[in-house]
Formats: sequence, structure tokens, C-alpha cells
Amino acid sequence: MTNWFFKRLDERLSKIEKTFLRKNKNILKYFFPKNTVNIFVFLSKIVRIGLIVLVLFIYAPFMFSFFPWAERIVDLFYGYIATPVSSVFFGFIEFIPDLFFIIVIILTSRYFVRVLKDVALEIEQGKLKLSNFHKDWAQPTAKIFSILLYAMALVMIFPHLPGNDSVAFKGVSIFIGAIISFGSTSAIANIIAGIVITYMRPFQIGDRVKIDDLVGDIINKTILVTHLRTPKNEDVTIPNANILVGNIINYTKTKENRSILLYTTITLGYDLPWQTAEKLLLEAASRVKLVLKNPKPFVLQTSLDDYYVSYELNVSVNEPKKMPLIYSEIHKNILDVFNEAGVEILSPAYTAARDGSLTTVPSQLKDTDKGNLEKLVDHLTGRNQKIAIRKPEEPLNE
Repeated sequence: MTNWFFKRLDERLSKIEKTFLRKNKNILKYFFPKNTVNIFVFLSKIVRIGLIVLVLFIYAPFMFSFFPWAERIVDLFYGYIATPVSSVFFGFIEFIPDLFFIIVIILTSRYFVRVLKDVALEIEQGKLKLSNFHKDWAQPTAKIFSILLYAMALVMIFPHLPGNDSVAFKGVSIFIGAIISFGSTSAIANIIAGIVITYMRPFQIGDRVKIDDLVGDIINKTILVTHLRTPKNEDVTIPNANILVGNIINYTKTKENRSILLYTTITLGYDLPWQTAEKLLLEAASRVKLVLKNPKPFVLQTSLDDYYVSYELNVSVNEPKKMPLIYSEIHKNILDVFNEAGVEILSPAYTAARDGSLTTVPSQLKDTDKGNLEKLVDHLTGRNQKIAIRKPEEPLNE
């Protein structure tokens, strides 16, 4: 009877499984053996075996109880079964008040966490405004308070867990706590740094920043690390602890709509009047399209050294994400303007060390301006010289 019933049941379960558990997104299939062809049939077999064992446990001792010589064995057998079952049953009955207390704590904690998430969402969307509280603080603050609430709930639940007074339970708890304490030192440092950075607000998502020697855009912020994308399209992951102890430069336009200054320095000899140097640098800046006309570019003389004067060109821009392109255009225009004016961007120290050529400006260099060393090289290599080709019929000069 039992076999007939389960045989019919297996046929029905096979049909159900074809439309239910064969879906790729069904997570139940991962909890069964990999070689199982039909999961429902597999469960049916387990139930059938359990049912047979249960019948044997009940029926066999009952049959042996009719024999006087087997009564003691039956009583002993029932005792082996009844002792653990009664222990589990009465233990569960005693645990019911604690279980009710644990359920109340969990539901209360989840309720307050949900309230925190709703409030954070309202603040983030601008529907709820708090004085001196920025929108980007809402979600991190909600997460911090949620963690604190769950931690308090765990502390309150711990005394009500079954076996919490046992030596094994305490030993495992201490062991886990020691592993977390010794193994998460750097993680804790990054978490604390992430919290501090969140409330310092040195940058936001999308800002162009410079962190130590890295320049790029902030693409993501987490409690542990910050993700940066460089102008070369490289994704860099920086631990928050390193950011907190380093220098941060934010190039992004502020809410006051202020521009930023880009600057580059060149050195020129004392023989060139500063008025000429300043005029040429300003001319180079005026040729860059991304440089703002207001505020106007300006030049600073930053130092008077032994052999040269340092001139610093300052320009205003409002597109910090195009800084590499702007710097490249400024340098190219400086070279063009100075070459057109016949001015070398060199210090007198270089003049003493070079081969004697009068100038290095491409537009001004002539064949007659070559130095002695370069003329000697041309003579030895035959460069720029006409080579006379002897005709076969011409006699050799004696």
C-alpha cells in the first residue's frame, strides 16, 4: 500500500517539477545533491524512508511487548527514544518565553531601522530638511544608527539564547571575538576614516580631485574605500585610512561658481626685459580657448636666481576636468609665441654648456649660426656638402 501510494505520488511530482524547479532562478535546487534528477521525487523517497522507520519504531516494540522475556528490552528501547525526545520537547517548552522575548526585540529593531531608512530617504530627496544637516549625510547616518540598533538588539538577545551559560558557548564567543579583533585592525581603521570623511565632505561623487599624487574623478564612495577614475581611464581603489592622513585637493567648481587657477613656470635670462616676457606669456594665454578672459591671466615673477628669472603664468578656467588638455595648449602656445619672437626659453647656464650655437629657436636658426662642434660634425659626415662625382674618362690628379 505504501509503495503504491508513493509510486503514484512520484509520477505527479515529476510533472510538477518540470514546470517549477527547472527554472534557472530557483534557488531551491542548490540545497539538493547535484546528481539528483528529480528533486521532488528525492524528497518523496526521504519521506517514505522516514515513514517506514517511524512505523518500525512504533510497531516492532509493540510486537515484542507481547513476549514476557522481551518486555525489559522494549522498555529500555523506548527509554532510549523517549529521553532525547522529551528533553528536546520540554526544553522547547521552557524556551518559549525567551523565544517570545527575542521575537519582540527583533521586530522592534526592524521597525526602528525601517523608520530610519524612510527618514533618510526623505532627507536625501529634499522632502525633509534639517538645519545644518547635508543631504549626503542621510544614508551614512541611517546605516550607522542601524548598526548600533542591531548591536543593542544582539546584546539584549544574547542572555536569552539556549545554552548561553555553557562553557562551550562562551569559549566559541571569545574565540570569534578574538579573531575579529586581531584580524580587522585595518578594516576598522578604514571604517572610522570613512565615517570621518563622510562628515568632513572633502569631495562628492563626480568631483575632480587630487589625492596625494593621484588625480581623477570620484566614481564611488564606500565605508571602507573610495574609487577614483583617472584621466587615463584607470580605476583606482584607495583605502579611506590613506585618504584621511593624506592631502586632498578638490578642483571641482564650488557652489559660489568660482573658477580655479592653473599655473606654469618658465625661466628666462636677465638679458630679456621682464615687460617682454610678460607680454609674450599673456599672448600665449590669450590663444587658449578654454582660458577665461575674466578674471584676466596674469604673470608673477616668483624668483630671481643666479642665472635666470622665474616667471609664473596664471590663468583662470572653469572646466577642471580638462586640465591636461589646457596645460598642453598653454605649453604649445608658449613655445609658438616665443619662437615667433625669437626668444629662447633657456637660462644663461645652458648657454655656457652648449656647443656655441647662437640660438635654439627653430624659426631663427641659420646655417651660419651653427657652432664649431656642429660644423666639425657636418665636415666629417659630409652633411650639406656637394660631393663631386668623377667621370670615368677624367684622369686622376697627380
